[in-house]
Amino acid sequence: MPRDGAGPDFIEALARGLDVITAFGAARPVMTLAEVAAATGLARPTARRILLTLAELGYVRAVERGFVLTPRVLDLGVAYVDALGLWEVARPHLERLVERTGESCSIAQLDGSDIVYVARVAVPKIVALSVQIGTRFPALPTSLGKVQLAALPPDELERVLAEPTRSGLTPRWRPEPEERDAVLREVRARGWALTDEQLAAGIRSVAAPLRDGEGRVIAGVNVNCHAAETSVDHLVGHHLPLLLQAAGDISADFARRAALPRRTLPAS
Repeated sequence: MPRDGAGPDFIEALARGLDVITAFGAARPVMTLAEVAAATGLARPTARRILLTLAELGYVRAVERGFVLTPRVLDLGVAYVDALGLWEVARPHLERLVERTGESCSIAQLDGSDIVYVARVAVPKIVALSVQIGTRFPALPTSLGKVQLAALPPDELERVLAEPTRSGLTPRWRPEPEERDAVLREVRARGWALTDEQLAAGIRSVAAPLRDGEGRVIAGVNVNCHAAETSVDHLVGHHLPLLLQAAGDISADFARRAALPRRTLPAS
């Protein structure tokens, strides 16, 4: 059956194919046909055709106990990051920031009420939550989310936060609107955000916004540390100034890159 609210240009088959891909995850890396059908709400014959199509395209493969995603699925996310150009611009700055802080640094963007990681340079440390490109967390209890939510107009903020999280994670900090608004006002006023074990125990981070050439916030960049190893005073006193410098440099480079003239070469 077509989805509720689908417009006349909505391609149901494409949506179903994406539903099948996103049904896989860390909790279910291998899925049988019956499990895929149940997870997506599709009839088994429909789920089977989609899986076989994705297998022919190289996005899934059959194994003894069902189906698994292949690394080719990463091409979908890489295409987004490459098109945006953030990783190309940010990589040297993130690498330098990691060298100077000794901590993992990441860039994430808003997707509904979640953040999704789009770039990361990590150091080998044990943390409470595993993070990689494509990882999603609820935005509000993260420093990366706060700096982006604080830039939204009030109506858009309410609309975004009304969307249910797709992270599968329940954060420790779930504030009432009054407390939430006060925190975001503070973030907006000082230009950076701190999270101290609000997402999960042991996770402490500070983030700054990344802006395009017109001053719009397009992402957030952070320094993440373990609460048992790095105090709030050290995070704010030492890491934050380095982070703010990196955020300014990334934003400036991104704006310069976007301003460069584009020339289309004729096909050979």
